Amino acid sequence: MTVNIKKGKTVFMKKDLRIKVIYIFLIIVIVLSIIYIAKFFLMRQEAIEESELLNSIEIEENSKEVQTEMEGSDVGKENQEENQAEKQEDKEENSNRVTERMLKVEKLQEENEDIVGWIEIEDTNINYPVLQGEDNEYYLTHNYKKEKTEKGSIFLSAEYEWSVPSNNFLIYGHNILYGQMFQDLLKYEEKDFYEAHPIIRFTTEQEDMEFEIISAFKSRVFYKSEKNVFRYYNFINAQTEAEYMEFINNTKDASLYAIDTTAEYGDQLITLITCSYHEKDGRFVVIGRKKDYHRLKIF
Repeated sequence: MTVNIKKGKTVFMKKDLRIKVIYIFLIIVIVLSIIYIAKFFLMRQEAIEESELLNSIEIEENSKEVQTEMEGSDVGKENQEENQAEKQEDKEENSNRVTERMLKVEKLQEENEDIVGWIEIEDTNINYPVLQGEDNEYYLTHNYKKEKTEKGSIFLSAEYEWSVPSNNFLIYGHNILYGQMFQDLLKYEEKDFYEAHPIIRFTTEQEDMEFEIISAFKSRVFYKSEKNVFRYYNFINAQTEAEYMEFINNTKDASLYAIDTTAEYGDQLITLITCSYHEKDGRFVVIGRKKDYHRLKIF
């Protein structure tokens, strides 16, 4: 009889212990879930505030003469007979134009001198400052205020040389849930989205630029031992025309769909890269070439 009572108590204690363990486990899961959700919403709010930063900047009217923004220009058809002297004159005129966005970027640099520009794609959440650090690690985990954050920043490769300048703006950004940072780049998986949104806008203190997309593709980061692969992330400045055109041809071959627009040797390029989860170390890449207004006749 006594033995049965002891056995009963032991069984009861074991059940009680299991229930307590389950309760503790559930509490831990709930707490961790709350922390994760709170961090996500804080990160999302931070990204939203960052995207609205440019509009919050006020520029004094007499600071510089502000010219009409690019989208206000009337651009006509190609003029094949324009000579080289006229092209150079148009180029200099366009490069000397100052827009309000350029002044705002310049103003933002007072807060952080690492801010080199502002990137925007219409009808997406991509509307952020672009940073450039001394390496390609810092802005993976810091915002434009140099505060530590999991979402990081949109940043230009540290290898880009402004004094040259380099051929390719190589720009990275995290793929964050609900369209934050560079996640909306993945919308370019669909040709219909590209056709409705073929332009990337990138503004620096020196120039307000538009880039026509020439390629969108999925890829990955390759091992050093792999041969005969397209390391799109290594191209910043071509040493020769052959090297430049090899890059362009590879981007066209890799594209998910045919795009008529292409680049010629000497065209300034922009490459946007984010993570993609179609495979291990996957990446999604969108490449554009700077609009060449100098080949167009303006009416």
